[in-house]
Amino acid sequence: MVISLATLCCLLVYAQTDESATAKQLFEQERWQELAHLLASTPRTSADLNYYYGVALGHLERWQEAENALQAGAKLVPRDKRFPIELAGVAFKQSHFSQATHDLHRALRLDPKDSYSNDFLATIYFLQGNVEAALKYWNRVGKPKIASVRNDPPLHVRPALLDHAFAFAPESVLTLDQFLASQKRVDMLEIFPSYRVELDARGDGNFDTVFRARELNGFGNTKIEALVRLFGGILFQEITPEFYNVHGSAVNIRTFLRLDVDKRRAYAWFSSPLEGNPKWRVRFGTDLRNENWTVQSSFAGPSIFLGALNLRRESIAVEIKRLVGARWNWSTGVEVSHRDFRNVNPGTALTAQLLAHGYQIKETSALNYELWRSPERRVTVTGGVNSQTGRLWSAPGQSFEKLQASLDGRWFPKPAGDDLETIVRLRGGKTFGELPFDELFMLAVQEDNDLWMHGHEGTRHGQKGSAPLGRDYSLANWETDKNVFSNGYLTVRLGPLLDVGKSWDTSEALGSHKWLFDTGGQAKLRVLGVGVVLSYGKDLRSGNNAFFATVKP
Repeated sequence: MVISLATLCCLLVYAQTDESATAKQLFEQERWQELAHLLASTPRTSADLNYYYGVALGHLERWQEAENALQAGAKLVPRDKRFPIELAGVAFKQSHFSQATHDLHRALRLDPKDSYSNDFLATIYFLQGNVEAALKYWNRVGKPKIASVRNDPPLHVRPALLDHAFAFAPESVLTLDQFLASQKRVDMLEIFPSYRVELDARGDGNFDTVFRARELNGFGNTKIEALVRLFGGILFQEITPEFYNVHGSAVNIRTFLRLDVDKRRAYAWFSSPLEGNPKWRVRFGTDLRNENWTVQSSFAGPSIFLGALNLRRESIAVEIKRLVGARWNWSTGVEVSHRDFRNVNPGTALTAQLLAHGYQIKETSALNYELWRSPERRVTVTGGVNSQTGRLWSAPGQSFEKLQASLDGRWFPKPAGDDLETIVRLRGGKTFGELPFDELFMLAVQEDNDLWMHGHEGTRHGQKGSAPLGRDYSLANWETDKNVFSNGYLTVRLGPLLDVGKSWDTSEALGSHKWLFDTGGQAKLRVLGVGVVLSYGKDLRSGNNAFFATVKP
């Protein structure tokens, strides 16, 4: 009996069609063992047969074979979303969450509106502890619905005030914008040094929102905490009486006294939500300084004397800050001050304009905006600008403008927590007009300065003036912090750092003249809410080493 080639091809097609129909029937009936047995000995030349086979093997927990079958099917039809979805399921069953999220993102590139993929991806992020990413994808399918909002442990802050801080309410869907806006408002209360907003899954498919926070109250929640907060800086001749959350209103009073004979300083600040609204905060206070300065070219080794003086400065200021949604905020304020200089040795750096004294009024304004956020990668980039415009009633009168801009990047490489936090910050400042001496920018580690270069100390023999001072500057800082110990009372973080900066001035005696490069490391300790920073920096140009310690709130 002779069978033609055409007839043979037809018989093969019919046989394969029959097997495909049988496989489909077994698939729909979820008869996985039979389906796997049938397709194990059948040439799987179609995407559907590879799909059926991969799904059956997955249910039989034959993970590697299932992955191979699904990968083979995906190669035949690269734009079929079924394959990355099932591959994600195989990876998820093996607790390979990173691979599962990768496959689901591939599926969503093929169909961004696929409800199963969005829900599945959100669930994985939720299990990893990345609530922001979970909300991003749950929101696409109208989830999660909040059943209740509770605090654990109970708090002293007024319930109505905390309710206003939460941008969401029970019996509604919690959106990512509401979650982020709530965090910003909680930060504005300035009474929670650490907190978490968690989602607690319920049996009915909804969620409870749980706010877990460490709250600042009075001088401290215990006598030991009060003593640590009051005398934590005693080694640096500093006392910090602070009273938080007056009558549960998030009204805070912060005072500071430094007894160092070369850097005497005292300030008191009062801050409060404006009319009980966490989106607004007002602060006002006074700041008194009496400082001895020796302006010189280096904090260690041979140094060139550039000038010396005693600065006395008194100021009062008021500021209002406003949150606008989750992405940006602005602030504005005014400061009235008076300064005078004594025991002046002008040297080559202290000009008549820098030594202008008298009363001054200064207007300040700032704007910060979140430029980019990736909840999946836990990366945020924020930009900011601020302006200070001052008028000094001296003889003759002077006016000036200080403009600064910043770009901050923050990355948490792990799905949850703050381990290995990496921060990159770029800043620059420029001035116009005639500035008084204490308005110059300084690049150094120093308690009263925020433009840190860790290889340059701001003082020598206790007196300020040993770091680069100038009218304009550029500064880049990078640091990574690794959590090494935490027991609820003490937290220790260690990490490397790198600083690059330069300052400019119209006077040849001031400014850094060259780009500066510092590297080193730091330890950040927090004891009962009081922060201590210990740093080591090396100036790669001069080879000088700088060791610095300070207390931060």
